[in-house]
Amino acid sequence: MTVERSEDRWTWGYQGYDPSEERLREALCTLGNGYFATRGAAPEADAGGPHYPGTYAAGCYNRLVSTVGDRQVENEDMVNLPNWLPLRFRFLDVPDVPDVPDAEGDAEHRENAAGPHRPGAPGTDWWSPDRDAPSEYRQVLDLRRGVLTRTLRLTAPSGRRVRVEQRRLVHMGRPHLAALRTTFTAEDRPVVLEVESALDGGVTNAGVERYRALNGRHLTDHETGSAGPDTVWVHCRTTTSGTGIAVAARTRAEDGEPLAARTDLDGLRPARLVTFAVRPGRPITVDKTVALHTSHDPVAGDPLRAALEDIGHAPDFPELLRTHEVAWAELWRHTGLDVPGEAGHILRVHLFHLLQTLSPHTADLDVGVPARGLHGEAYRGHVFWDELFVLPYLNVHFPEVSRALLTYRHRRLPEAVRAAADNGYAGAMFPWQSGSDGREETQTLHLNPRSGRWLPDHSHLQYHVGSAVAYDVWQYWQAGGDTDFMHSRGAETLLRIAQFWGSAARYDPERERYRLLGVVGPDEYHEAYPDSDRPGLDDNAYTNVTAAWVLSRALETLELLPEPLREELCRDLGIDEGTTERWQDVSRRLHVPFHEGVVSQFEGYGELAELDWEGYRRRYGNIRRLDRILEAEGDTANRYRASKQADVLMLGYLFPPVELADLFRRLGHTLDDDLWRRTVDHYLRRTSHGSTLSALVHGWVLARARRPDAWRFVQEALVGDIADIQGGTTAEGIHLGAMAGTLDLVQRGLTGMRPRADGLWLDPAPLPELSEFGFTMRYRHHWDIGVRMRRNELEIGLPVSAEGPVRLVLPDRTVTVEPGESCGLRLTGG
Repeated sequence: MTVERSEDRWTWGYQGYDPSEERLREALCTLGNGYFATRGAAPEADAGGPHYPGTYAAGCYNRLVSTVGDRQVENEDMVNLPNWLPLRFRFLDVPDVPDVPDAEGDAEHRENAAGPHRPGAPGTDWWSPDRDAPSEYRQVLDLRRGVLTRTLRLTAPSGRRVRVEQRRLVHMGRPHLAALRTTFTAEDRPVVLEVESALDGGVTNAGVERYRALNGRHLTDHETGSAGPDTVWVHCRTTTSGTGIAVAARTRAEDGEPLAARTDLDGLRPARLVTFAVRPGRPITVDKTVALHTSHDPVAGDPLRAALEDIGHAPDFPELLRTHEVAWAELWRHTGLDVPGEAGHILRVHLFHLLQTLSPHTADLDVGVPARGLHGEAYRGHVFWDELFVLPYLNVHFPEVSRALLTYRHRRLPEAVRAAADNGYAGAMFPWQSGSDGREETQTLHLNPRSGRWLPDHSHLQYHVGSAVAYDVWQYWQAGGDTDFMHSRGAETLLRIAQFWGSAARYDPERERYRLLGVVGPDEYHEAYPDSDRPGLDDNAYTNVTAAWVLSRALETLELLPEPLREELCRDLGIDEGTTERWQDVSRRLHVPFHEGVVSQFEGYGELAELDWEGYRRRYGNIRRLDRILEAEGDTANRYRASKQADVLMLGYLFPPVELADLFRRLGHTLDDDLWRRTVDHYLRRTSHGSTLSALVHGWVLARARRPDAWRFVQEALVGDIADIQGGTTAEGIHLGAMAGTLDLVQRGLTGMRPRADGLWLDPAPLPELSEFGFTMRYRHHWDIGVRMRRNELEIGLPVSAEGPVRLVLPDRTVTVEPGESCGLRLTGG
């Protein structure tokens, strides 16, 4: 990939046009504002070939049925909305450049000009970089301002040279607006250009190759029209969910009058067409301003009326740009991040994409965390467990966004309760994949692109997603002290999840232990025992330990609630003394399997065969998706000690060493440093890292367990998406959890920071390669706390405006920092 190297750590750019890289660049140059986002596709490009324009509104889903073989398969997808980007141009074949009509000239002539200006005239193909390679092509993403600039130089069929510069924004302050400014400059001789500014309502969901055999036509009942001389619109709805969608586009020319102009409303692509004479020294600028609304909006009304109202009152491009930059400046003020070198540059790119997906506007929406951002259609836009990696960062920067994301889960609590009841359990069983209404959206079949076979998918058995939701609730409360939330939605959510684990645990009298049977862990390579007809595994260590943690936190939550509220909640949820006694018992006696002196991933893991790792690497090179390789050979990962990503080691990501040791102690086991290091080494040698989260978790864990080896995994986590190390996946959407996780690695992983009710707990573990950095954060009612690591010293500073002191708790001492003061803490053993 031709990534532009720049000393400016606030830009991310690409040099040269390479069709093979277009979709990757489109994902990484996506612009958004938390309400909607648009991929960084070329405006003149239609979907297909190397390009895939896509626009997605948070929470806008639709359900379709597809035929796969002899089966009907239903899937819910985040919908690709009408494409607002189209702006293409062509050089008109005229013998001489005509005079430019006067501003007061013949309006009828400008609206109805024919002859060589009409579409389809000989020698007037629309320009395309795939047909007419530009002599210069450059894309620059301005991270500070949230603007994508595209510059190209090209040559007209007549040999005349033209420079085109485009600047694009999706407004961070006014979440329904976007804009595209295109400036044409003749560099030597005059040229005549026809420009078409359109909306494309005929889009489908076709951005993921392995989904293309499935139904992707989510939009229906299209209407198009115009409003005034410069605005066109498209209105449609989703086929099943019935969400109304409207996009309006206003196109205006600056610095020159068109030779001709007209509106074309044929088909699903309403367009405004203008023809210009462009002379050297007299650039022509075309501004396209767009408004997008859906009936899913918080203030739901007529989306078409809202879009036309917005576009009618939208200011010109310079004013939109100014207010957009102001909104971004406010975001950056609350997310101060200072990490030197290339790592800092990449971290800023990650933060940029996190803020575009989950901005303060998200706080007003009923949406979850889309695992692939609003950047593409992979995973169908579904919500998995990625809050686990995203919320720790948001909790100390934008807690109102964290609260909204947790409220998304609470609103779907009734569906989770129904799912548990349908499966014979109490409490709430959250789905592994969630969408619009909280039902289980995990596919029943998945395609192995290596073998071409559709295979049963049992990943819905990843019940540990419920523990992730409970963990997120608890961490949010610890960081922000939001008692109102915790005493209502938070407590109810956590207690319902505890009810599920309490009822799902089965007592084994021979072991005198409780067991969780038929589950799938985070690893995902293992969905069943070899040669078993029953899906699922027994006693996945990660699932069991986190379930025990949930039960313990549920008991603690009941103790913390005011007595009247506790009594009311217990009555409403059916929690009595027998329930809490069972929670106590299960939380202390859930089975944790061991083999060969290490923690087993699940019961029976130690009986699996060893894989010839070196042999497979020699044969295939990249074996990240080892499961697909084995299936294509007629084999299965279920037979081997092989993991896609961290499973047992995820425990070391969630819990600091002391807390993890306490959890094992509660379960009747001793987890000392030697046992944990042996466990880390065991799985490190047997993991293919087929997920972008894997390197993140391993880097985090190794920073404490085996520091010299940590940096290799941290580096991989940093470049996972920008270098597309998984081989083609980033083009289908960025991995939001991995990006947010790298930010949290600096924020919590290397500082050992744990916000708690009684203070900020710190246990630093800086890496030599990341031993100097700084950031700002929010802790409860304290804003703009400054944190800076300098080699063996950690400095915490409070602004003068702080409302009071902050208590810092280190492994060997406690310190109080007053407003306007800073405290340097010398680290030992670092």
